[in-house]
Amino acid sequence: MIINKETLKFNSKIFSSNFIRKFLKTESSSGVLLIIFSLLAIILSNSDFSNLYYSVKNTYLSIKIDEFIIKETVHHWVNDGLMAIFFFVIGLELKREMINGQLSTFSKVLLPGIAAVGGMAVPAIIYIFINKDQPLAMAGWAIPTATDIAFSLAVLSVLGNRVPVSLKIFLLSLAIIDDLGAVMVIALYYTAEISYIYLLYALATFLILMVINLFNVRIISIYILLGLFLWYFILHSGVHTTIAGVILAATIPFSVKKTNHSPLRYLEEKLHTFSGFIILPLFAFFNADINLNSISFASLSNTVPMGIMLGLLLGKPIGITLLTYISIKFKLCNLPSNMTIYDILGVSFLCGIGFTMSLFINALAFPESAAVASFGQEYSKSGIFFGSILSGIIGYIILKIRLKKDAEQE
Repeated sequence: MIINKETLKFNSKIFSSNFIRKFLKTESSSGVLLIIFSLLAIILSNSDFSNLYYSVKNTYLSIKIDEFIIKETVHHWVNDGLMAIFFFVIGLELKREMINGQLSTFSKVLLPGIAAVGGMAVPAIIYIFINKDQPLAMAGWAIPTATDIAFSLAVLSVLGNRVPVSLKIFLLSLAIIDDLGAVMVIALYYTAEISYIYLLYALATFLILMVINLFNVRIISIYILLGLFLWYFILHSGVHTTIAGVILAATIPFSVKKTNHSPLRYLEEKLHTFSGFIILPLFAFFNADINLNSISFASLSNTVPMGIMLGLLLGKPIGITLLTYISIKFKLCNLPSNMTIYDILGVSFLCGIGFTMSLFINALAFPESAAVASFGQEYSKSGIFFGSILSGIIGYIILKIRLKKDAEQE
């Protein structure tokens, strides 16, 4: 990929603070919609309409072209199809940030990168320690490592305009790196039996995408068509389809060339709202169903929900804040302007809102067909709900107190 002076000049205009503000507004607004659809799923799945809800969720939809056919339930179309688009958007955001954004230099990526590592490692360690005597439960170790960027930014937005922009950008950067980590975990750990022939087909498709990128092909429809083939091959390879979205995003041209047109920028703008206001709410609607009879503080005596809740509630803030403090103490990096370690603590609790991302990994870790009834999806969902809600409340209170003190000093 060629980055020239013209490209950089253009980027300084299109990736301005206005773009970041628009991005943050979309994310925080979609977080409110996520709450609504999640509550709707809980209400319907525990009401007289539960049969209708599960009937729709488990309805089979198929795509057939001659001998070619894909048949999946609505639930799986959302998780395997729409979520691939969601991770495609995440991939676009990550590529933009790495080329000319908050992750474009080593110094910029170091602090949120270190924080993200701590925010993933410590929750996993806590979960593994609590479930060390439960071999089958070990599949859920990655559930508390996730961060729901939309929910986190939604809580931050409730605090109003007094929240420093640098704090929002730090949370955004940390969450994007966290999402990249989640993709790697899904690819390396939650992979079924591998079909190497389809994996080779996927690799060949990826190489074709890279070649047309190198030849500066800027026709978006070609990338999308090849991306559909990539998704199909990865679907049948045994690797989760979300990887297809990230791989495709890596091949989308970023530079501008002769026209003021960035394919990556165009796709990100077109799909970002769709991802935040359609895909994630639908995902929440078809995954946030939980039997309220299984949700109680008593259910947390089970090691799986306990490990998830403590991973989110304690692991996230300990990992993020501790590694951030150490990196600053040893002068590996500096805090952004207008930020203190107290702000990092507040944000670290917001990162404990795993919700949709944790639910997504939960579905991979404990499939409904698996013989893990004693600590399956219903139990683990209670840990996700309690951990996410308590983390959000504590994070909000910490940052609210911090902003109130700032207001009193002015």
